[in-house]
Amino acid sequence: MSDSVPPGRRLERAALERVVLRAAQLQAGSRELEDGLTDDDVLRLGAEVGIPAPYLRQALMEERMRADLPVERGPAAYFAGPRYVVAERAVGGSAERVLATLEHWMASGELLVVKRRFADQVTWEPRRGTMASLKRSFRLGGRDYFLARAREVGAQVSAVGPDRVYVRLAADVGNTRGEHLGGAATLAGAGAGVSGVLLLLGFAPPVAALAFPVAALGAIAVARAHRRDAERVQVALEQVLDRIEHGEVELPAAARRSGPPALEWIADEIRRTLRP
Repeated sequence: MSDSVPPGRRLERAALERVVLRAAQLQAGSRELEDGLTDDDVLRLGAEVGIPAPYLRQALMEERMRADLPVERGPAAYFAGPRYVVAERAVGGSAERVLATLEHWMASGELLVVKRRFADQVTWEPRRGTMASLKRSFRLGGRDYFLARAREVGAQVSAVGPDRVYVRLAADVGNTRGEHLGGAATLAGAGAGVSGVLLLLGFAPPVAALAFPVAALGAIAVARAHRRDAERVQVALEQVLDRIEHGEVELPAAARRSGPPALEWIADEIRRTLRP
């Protein structure tokens, strides 16, 4: 008698996930799945069921990166929305090349400067100065520069295959959320103050009390306006990944060559010439 599973109806996604999870539990034998599996365990289990290693590595990378961001709770997240917005996907290329391309685009296309640099991660902050402010104010180049409104933008690049990497871009928009929440608090406080003044002036309590709920509704609208700003930053992050994925960002020749960039080389030559 055949030991294959008889044909039946197709499994939905949730049921398929439960089946795979249970199969991994059975494969682990006496070891409880709650004890955790190492990367090698996951890759070995995947190989036994025919899942290619690059897909498993990408899934592991996604899970780790997802765990890096804190879970937001509380009134600020409920009313105003998230502090962090994230865009991530796998793209072709080496980690070094993708990081170099990201650095070039963030500087030239988003008006950001490097804040910290690590082995597989870079963070940026908005560029200061008159020229950068003018470019953002007048939208020079036909761009809105939404990423420059974030407090910080970070990129993490990890290899998941011979010539494929997983990129996660995360923007900290806590600064704009704080501004919206501050405006909402000010508006709500003003409403309470107006109600108090009206009571002192002799208005009927029901009439005087109307100022506060009206101001509170306006405060909620001000706080929720941050969600729109966060969505714009999210789209801007996705657009950066689109450019990387489709090869739309061309590195300058100086960045492709080994050695110092052209401007640094010229400055070094001038310094050597002027040195006594």
